Amino acid sequence: MAALQVHLLLAAWLVSSRAAGQYLMQDAALLSYIDQRFLSLEKRLEKCNQDVLEYVEEFREFSTRVLSQLAGLSSGKAEVQREVEGLLMRVEHAQRDIDYLGSTTDSSACVEVHEDLLEQQLLEEEEEKNRLKLMLNASCDHVLAGIRSLKVVKKTGGKHGSWMKDPGKKHAKIYLLSGSVNNVVLEFANMMAFTENNQTLKARRVPLPLPWEGTGHVIFQGFLFYHRHGSLNEIMKFNIQRRKVAGQMLLPGAGRIPAYQLSAQTRIDLAVDEQGLWALHAEPETGGNIVITKINALAMAVEHSWDTPCSSTDAEAAFMACNTLHVVYNSPSGGSSRIQCVYDVLGARRAHLKPGLQLPKRQGGHSAVHYNPKERQLFAWGDGSQIIYKLHTEQKV
Repeated sequence: MAALQVHLLLAAWLVSSRAAGQYLMQDAALLSYIDQRFLSLEKRLEKCNQDVLEYVEEFREFSTRVLSQLAGLSSGKAEVQREVEGLLMRVEHAQRDIDYLGSTTDSSACVEVHEDLLEQQLLEEEEEKNRLKLMLNASCDHVLAGIRSLKVVKKTGGKHGSWMKDPGKKHAKIYLLSGSVNNVVLEFANMMAFTENNQTLKARRVPLPLPWEGTGHVIFQGFLFYHRHGSLNEIMKFNIQRRKVAGQMLLPGAGRIPAYQLSAQTRIDLAVDEQGLWALHAEPETGGNIVITKINALAMAVEHSWDTPCSSTDAEAAFMACNTLHVVYNSPSGGSSRIQCVYDVLGARRAHLKPGLQLPKRQGGHSAVHYNPKERQLFAWGDGSQIIYKLHTEQKV
């Protein structure tokens, strides 16, 4: 029995020894494989390093060639520049020779051409003047001679705003536009409704799809014309009864500087007189002087423009009456307003008035002054007060 046990133990030991030998052989083979892979990787890295060194050397040679070529180009550029300068000098000499030869020739033909051009220009100017007279229907036979009276109708709203009647309609409605930026127009049935204490409760509110800017808006033939807030020089045409936009246009050159120095909130001032719709603005190119533009209210298009000698410096407002611009001036600290520059677009009257035509019995400034050609009076907004100035006119001489 003991012999059998010894035999079994010996057999088990032999089997485990063989298994251990096999494992050792497998480990040795794996180590040999790994060693070979490392050797191969080292060879590849060494080759890669060698390639990089070769590329660096090639790049250095390329850089040297490029720098050499650039130096050649610089010298060539200087040479070309010298040749161009020499050519320009020769051209200048040739031009002087040509001018000398031209001055020694008979210039009578040129004089005849210049006289023909001058005559043609005078004819065109006369035709343009006649066209303007026809367009403006030169039937305005009166001029502003004075301001007869002042009436403070109401005091409502802030420093900036405007109020008006529609001179192109038969109704007596009053329109109030409060503020220099807003989008709600208040419509009153008549002057009595406007002057009542609770007038805002009785007003019809007309919201605009786009707000106005400044105080230079007008109402004419049932439409509100105004400078759209946020735009440089876009003028909107809004149908008050139908509450919808009826047109728009751009006013070239306008909107870059205020129309009047003392009313910086207004860059485009619209006006209405016996001849229809106008726009007033100032431009840097005119030295800040006021520019008049006649607008076709139906087509929303510019008909003609005039540069005027009336400065926007110390101006607070202006209005058109019978084809004539009247500019209202004041002091920056607020004082007595006066009309001190007038300009008739048809050339009948262009003058600076000294000391000026005073607006009566009031100290302060105006943010808007609008002429009503139907009633021949001014609707003004002064420091929150709604004012009417009745005008005195005389026949044109």
